[in-house]
Amino acid sequence: MITILSGGTGTPKLLQGIIRLIPPEDVTVVVNTLENSYFSGVYVAADLDTVMYTLTGKINQDTWYGIEDDTFITHETLKEIGCKELLKIGDQDRAVKIQKTLLLEKYPLSKAVDIQRKKMGIKSKIIPMSDQDPHIEIITPEGSLEFHQFLIGRSSKPDVLDIKYDEIDPAPELIESIEDADMVIIGPSNPITSIGPILSANGVIDALINSYVIAISPLIGYQPFSGPAGKFMQAMGHEVSSWGVATIYQDFLDKFYIDREDFNQKKKIEKLISEVVVTNTNMKNIEDKEMLARSILGEIL
Repeated sequence: MITILSGGTGTPKLLQGIIRLIPPEDVTVVVNTLENSYFSGVYVAADLDTVMYTLTGKINQDTWYGIEDDTFITHETLKEIGCKELLKIGDQDRAVKIQKTLLLEKYPLSKAVDIQRKKMGIKSKIIPMSDQDPHIEIITPEGSLEFHQFLIGRSSKPDVLDIKYDEIDPAPELIESIEDADMVIIGPSNPITSIGPILSANGVIDALINSYVIAISPLIGYQPFSGPAGKFMQAMGHEVSSWGVATIYQDFLDKFYIDREDFNQKKKIEKLISEVVVTNTNMKNIEDKEMLARSILGEIL
């Protein structure tokens, strides 16, 4: 069995390759929930939904958010009657979010997600990082911004001075999913606001130290594949590079995958992590995704 720590873009791409190689029931995905919040009356758990849609084959691969070929009648109607939404939520996607909102009236998030993934026919286990409500502040020269205010409302433009989020308790089964795994994979997601919150959950670092852990860098050169990861790393005092990512994970990482363009960082990273693999990490198509997954899973296939 393998356990994957995931955010909402880079790691789901890798997940597409992984489930082509091993049975989905042998995969557990632990997902970031730091960005979860209510919008237009519904509970939005963007990264969780992205993982679910990826595993059902319905993900919109142009945006890595929402459902492919979804309609936006409700969104447009709300706009017409003067209720502009910060998030553009599709109609099918909104139905999933409404169901999750209703389930949360009776169950914790982990149970609600488990009910949804079974209804969708997903055989892989999906575990939110916590059942606690998240809280994050992006500290900027303009003041403190909520995550979506920064990301969408301000298009990630403000400088970032600091990032603050609360320590949380892990969801049920999270620690066990790490301890019982043959391999833990930290996907190529934002190390500060996607993977970092999972690592901050009580007991997670200790579990990783006692496990076999592989990570894939979410950067090529000095740029992330997508999103504000570079800006966030810099704000937290980390070099924006694969070496910078390695410094974050060095206490528990056994093997680190970096892109061919970062070969010049290999020797430097090897001072922190004993095994560094240089390969193509830029997953432009399903062949790239499967090739990277095969390299990572080679020893257990």
